[in-house]
Amino acid sequence: MSEISELVPGVSAAGVWRLTGEEWFFPGHFPGRPTLPGVLMVESLAQLGAAALLADDRFSGRLPLFGGIERARFRRQVLPGDSLELEVRLDRVSARAGRGHGRAGVRGETACEVDLLFVLVPAEGP
Repeated sequence: MSEISELVPGVSAAGVWRLTGEEWFFPGHFPGRPTLPGVLMVESLAQLGAAALLADDRFSGRLPLFGGIERARFRRQVLPGDSLELEVRLDRVSARAGRGHGRAGVRGETACEVDLLFVLVPAEGP
């Protein structure tokens, strides 16, 4: 279960992802030693950043897409039963693109940090 606990439109957001151990990815990652995949930590931070961005009326009708992932670092395992604390701060946002910094942790200990680059496209396709 995920929830957003703090949201400053166009600026930042915080939330939590409570991992029950029943999630579809745990049985295969890794058998006998379930671990949250790092790519899903990065995706959860990106989605939280998108929520902060899209809460700003300036970006109505836009869709943020990954433009890049920089300096991703994974510091600890995230296990079934953990609550993943998520924080994202948006920097240098324009009408076409931007960047942000995300951090995910468990009980105050950093699990993942990443710089996210994104582009903004029309929400409706061509």
